[in-house]
Amino acid sequence: MLECPPLAQTWLWFLFVVAVAAMLAIDLGVFQRRAHAVRFREAALWSAVWIALALAFGGAIWALEGRERAMLYFTAYVLEKSLSIDNLFVFLVIFRFFRIGGEHQSRVLHWGILGAVVMRFVFIYAGVAAVQRSHLVLYAFGVLLAWTGGKLLFAPEAAPKPHESRTLRLLHRFLPVTESLHGQSFFTRVQGALYATPLFACLVVVEASDLVFAVDSIPAALGVTPSLFLVYTSNIFAVLGLRALYFLLEASLAEFRYLKTGIALVLVYIGAKLLADRFVHVPTGWSLAIVASVLLTAIAASLAAERGERARP
Repeated sequence: MLECPPLAQTWLWFLFVVAVAAMLAIDLGVFQRRAHAVRFREAALWSAVWIALALAFGGAIWALEGRERAMLYFTAYVLEKSLSIDNLFVFLVIFRFFRIGGEHQSRVLHWGILGAVVMRFVFIYAGVAAVQRSHLVLYAFGVLLAWTGGKLLFAPEAAPKPHESRTLRLLHRFLPVTESLHGQSFFTRVQGALYATPLFACLVVVEASDLVFAVDSIPAALGVTPSLFLVYTSNIFAVLGLRALYFLLEASLAEFRYLKTGIALVLVYIGAKLLADRFVHVPTGWSLAIVASVLLTAIAASLAAERGERARP
């Protein structure tokens, strides 16, 4: 495992924390102070900002650590970015189930993503510690990823069912939930008793769904590199851009019909790469090219199929 000099890594951690904290403060303190539906232009701007920030951070890694480490970071980032798109379909279903309008969706996603930043650090730290303790864990991850990819390819797709969520049932057991929203509030009081609002219930289900997706995405990133620093920073930059990406693609999510196939093939590839790593070494640049090519092909095929259907009389 390639590691950078301690001083360089300290500076990069500092740069990462400052950049993320500053952007989140601007987002929450300026753009999220008033509830509003996020329009396409605002979503496109924020999506471009997060992608540019992720690329700039990759450039800093290249300058301080070298090309190989930067390529590992970019591969993990592209992988996580593509896997996170799959979350967007689930978010759309969850918002429709709870009848959360566009003016409140941004608030739910913002706090949901902040929760994901904390939860993913715990998951990634545990994953890296397990890999360092025993190299056999990578083979277990390889089997998990290959099985998940195969399941996506061949098993019939089941629509998400938020009403069957165990997390939601657990919430109802410990905290009553009001029938209607109370502005932007997550909690309210009814005759002196504390109630959760549907906005908080929606947030809880969003967090639970991200936890489920992390079970696949984090082993996939660890399949690229077992470095805590590279996996976490690439993961977080991809996740932080997820809210803007949701509003950017919300109207066209249904058009990406072959994206799941592309994601499945990528998971199978990463799983096979982990299982065969002792016998076949795939250069980092090749892995990045393979992952990006498969995903771009899936997106292009989806858009071409959609255009073909629209062109038919």
